[in-house]
Amino acid sequence: MSENYPCPSCGSVGMSIFYELEGVPAHSVLLLPTREAALGYPRGDIALGFCSTCGFISNVAFDPVLHEYSSAYEATQAFSPTFNAFADRLARRLIERYDLHDKTIIEIGCGQGEFLTLLCELGDNRGIGFDPAYDSERSPGPTQQSVTFIKDFYSETYADHCADFYCCKMTLEHIQHTADFVSTVRRSLGDQQDAIVFFQVPDVTRILQEVAFWDIYYEHCSYFSLGSLARLFWKCGFEVMSLAKEYDGQYLMIEAKPGNGKGQGDSRSRPMEQEDDLEALVRDVNHFSRNYAHKLDSWQRDLRRLKQAGQRAVIWGAGSKGVAFLTTLGIRDEIDFAVDINPHKHGTYMAGTGQEIVAPEFLREYRPDVVIVMNPVYCDEIQQALDRMGCAAKLRPV
Repeated sequence: MSENYPCPSCGSVGMSIFYELEGVPAHSVLLLPTREAALGYPRGDIALGFCSTCGFISNVAFDPVLHEYSSAYEATQAFSPTFNAFADRLARRLIERYDLHDKTIIEIGCGQGEFLTLLCELGDNRGIGFDPAYDSERSPGPTQQSVTFIKDFYSETYADHCADFYCCKMTLEHIQHTADFVSTVRRSLGDQQDAIVFFQVPDVTRILQEVAFWDIYYEHCSYFSLGSLARLFWKCGFEVMSLAKEYDGQYLMIEAKPGNGKGQGDSRSRPMEQEDDLEALVRDVNHFSRNYAHKLDSWQRDLRRLKQAGQRAVIWGAGSKGVAFLTTLGIRDEIDFAVDINPHKHGTYMAGTGQEIVAPEFLREYRPDVVIVMNPVYCDEIQQALDRMGCAAKLRPV
């Protein structure tokens, strides 16, 4: 594959391809009503390119035409007590740090509005949420009158919607042209020098270091480290105020305010210490490339051994990680079911491999020997659920 790809984040030409995978489901969390629909869902290719200039990683084979963000897109994590506790702590911290009381908040990519509603309830704020997959019938509660939802992608079309605080959680990784998008946000702020911008994205350094191939899937066309994320925001006219990792090191958090450049060039005053990660990123990319085949082979052998021993295995977590895990490994017969606590998923099927998604209660009768946990942060929560059901399955976190 040619390596004359321009970096969507900094514009440099010459991204080097270090990971390729053909024929993966173009979506991982659409509600697919039949196994046939799941097996036949449209597919795309992944070719991850690394930019040695800014550290950004992009799927250069990404085709946005394959995407379908609609009410059938089911990505909420709000059924998890573990996740809800994290969201509550985060909302309270942001409200306290930026005095978000009686303010206007915009959330870009708000999903079903849970976090935006939380910010508005806890701080007595007003909210505007943008998301084409928003479903009004899933409204999170009584704050509805103070929150407006717009079923559309955020763009400069909505620049007249001004706010004191702009929030964008787990959305930027879905956007191919990252610099264009962040510049759009900066232009929309105009002269609002007091406005604060908060973004949250997955951390690619953990993926590379752990060779976590289950965290690479088609919807995520953009991958960030702390440094590459900060460099993008400086370039697009923001002043970076804070960089951090949270949620057991899985998420990156950036807090920024408009810089003097107003989107023109680099408004940098001085870099933050966490930005100095280019050499480490090169090592991490090489580590992933060297160890990827072994990691795949190890999982495939383990799952074959379970099958040959007559043991039952399920995965717990029927979202994007689960789809990537199953499709990358080519798993069908070795695992028959995927468990998820989200009731909207029950009775639907995993894209690409066709496993039925079942409720945790299904395990009372099914009695698996092994539960493969797609996100280790939920191990305690899952173990408690298994204990309540009297299920003695062994947990195997990825």
